[in-house]
Amino acid sequence: MGRFIRVAVDIMGADLEPTVLAEGAVTAARENPDIAVTLVADHETAKTFAIPEDLRERVSFVTASQVIGMDEPPLMAVRRKPDASLVVGMKLLGSGEVDAFVTPGNTGAALAAATLYVGCLPPITRPAIAIILPHHQGRFLLLDVGANVDCKPEHFLQFALMGTAYAEAVMGIANPRVALLNIGEEAIKGTSTAKEAFALLQSAPINFIGNVEGRDLLEGAADVVVTDGFVGNILLKAAEGIGLFIWREIKDLMMTNWRTKLAGFTSATLFESVRQAVGLARIWRGTTFGHQRRLHHRSRLF
Repeated sequence: MGRFIRVAVDIMGADLEPTVLAEGAVTAARENPDIAVTLVADHETAKTFAIPEDLRERVSFVTASQVIGMDEPPLMAVRRKPDASLVVGMKLLGSGEVDAFVTPGNTGAALAAATLYVGCLPPITRPAIAIILPHHQGRFLLLDVGANVDCKPEHFLQFALMGTAYAEAVMGIANPRVALLNIGEEAIKGTSTAKEAFALLQSAPINFIGNVEGRDLLEGAADVVVTDGFVGNILLKAAEGIGLFIWREIKDLMMTNWRTKLAGFTSATLFESVRQAVGLARIWRGTTFGHQRRLHHRSRLF
């Protein structure tokens, strides 16, 4: 399978049944003939799930006997459960047997396992979780959004270096503008950690444009925005909540009477375009005024 992009998928750590994730992975393999999928599952699922005959060259199983729960301490769980699906998948990545690994499981455990079994490229000491978000003119990368709650100034510099590399290589942005999320644009604003981080970023070999406030993120103020995992996670979840609130308000207004319902029906295509553009399609799925489902992020673990 050397001619394929090899992707391992942990199908044991989600809320859904393993077979549901397996079916999704099979669909992905069918729709993308350039990938090969390794499903990391328990012995029973590997034994009973039927891989379509035409995909058996590109879809296979690797078994794991343990699962890390969402409520388990990440590092302790990784060390105590060496045969957990998340750990097995990360070991496959670290050994070079696959090119990528996807898990819906415990984020902290994924971070710990990645650090232990994949490792970081110098000078990085703290991996980060990043997410691509929309702004008025395109997209920007936000990191960290939850991996590192307590950060030192040098960690912000590491996030900036990783974010710059990702923005250039994956997002196709030449010389991306990097900003530090802060409570003001001036260099003297923020905590002592933020001020020290500002000085490090200013002298780094990146296109650092200074501080940026939260209100400017969606206006396209920067291509890469760095912050610690505590602030980044709160920002991300607040954005989700605002998006849901706005969409619910629109939905309620459209259901007021027959005229507003008619307006909603005739504007359905427009609303769908807006939802796709700003990512609300991942928050509110189903019909135009469908039911709420669980949000799944397209986040990146460095």
